[in-house]
Amino acid sequence: MTDLDVAALRDAYDSQLRGRDPELPGVTVERDGPVNRWVGLPDGGFVGYRDLGGLAGADLDALIARQRDVFRARGERVEWKLHGHDEPADLPERLSAHGFVPEERETVMVGPVAPLAAALPVIPAGVRLREVTDRADFERIGALEAEVWGDDRSWIADMLELETAAHPTDLVVVVAEDEESGEVVSAGWVRFMPGTAFATLWGGSTRASHRRRGVYRALVHHRARLADANGYTLLQVDASDDSRPILERLGFVAVTTTTPYVYHP
Repeated sequence: MTDLDVAALRDAYDSQLRGRDPELPGVTVERDGPVNRWVGLPDGGFVGYRDLGGLAGADLDALIARQRDVFRARGERVEWKLHGHDEPADLPERLSAHGFVPEERETVMVGPVAPLAAALPVIPAGVRLREVTDRADFERIGALEAEVWGDDRSWIADMLELETAAHPTDLVVVVAEDEESGEVVSAGWVRFMPGTAFATLWGGSTRASHRRRGVYRALVHHRARLADANGYTLLQVDASDDSRPILERLGFVAVTTTTPYVYHP
C-alpha cells in the first residue's frame, strides 16, 4: 500500500477503525444486527458499524426505527454516523424519513505519520503548546469550543476526563495558549488506536484572533510526533472544509466523507 493509494487507505480505515467500541466506564454497547449502539456517552447516543451487511428495504427501515426509538425512550439525542460510501445508496433518505437530520458533512482524511513527525516543528510566535490532563484545562477547552461553534460544548470536558481516567496512555490532549494572556486559543487531542496502524486527530478549533497563523498546523505536527513515538504509521482526521486544505498540504488524502445524522427526541 502506498501513502496515496486512496482505495487501500479507505479499506484500512474501514477494517481497522469502523465498528470499534469504546471501553469507558458507564458506556455500554448494545448489538442490533450489523450496528453497535453506544449508550451512556456524555453527549448522547451513537450508532456505528463497519457495514450494514446488505440490509435494505423494510428490514433497514426497521433497524433505523429501533435506534431512534431506543433513544427517544431515553430522552437523548443519537447520532448515526453515515459515510459517503455506505450502502445502500438510499440510506440518507431512509434516515431522514425516520427523523434523523443531517449536520455538516466532513471529509475523512488519512495521511502518513513519518514525514509529519520528521518535519521541523514551527510554533507561531507568541503561542505555546502544552499537554494537559487536568479537569480545569478540559473545561477551558470546552469553553473555547463553545465560543467557536456557538453551542453548548460542556460535554467535551466530561468526555476528555472520562477517557483520560480510563485509558491514560491512549489519549493525549494538547492546548495552544497565548503566551502573554495564557488564554487557550486552540486545542486538539490524539487517540491512539491499539491493534491498528492509526492514531486519530480531534479538535483543532481555533479562536478567530489566532487563525491563519499556523496554530492548527503546529498542533497536527505535535500530535504526529506523538503518534510516531508510539509506533503508529497513519493519521486519520474528520476534517471540516476549513481544515481540509491545510491537511492536503501536509500530505493527507481524502478517502470518503462522513455526515452525522442526528435524531433529537
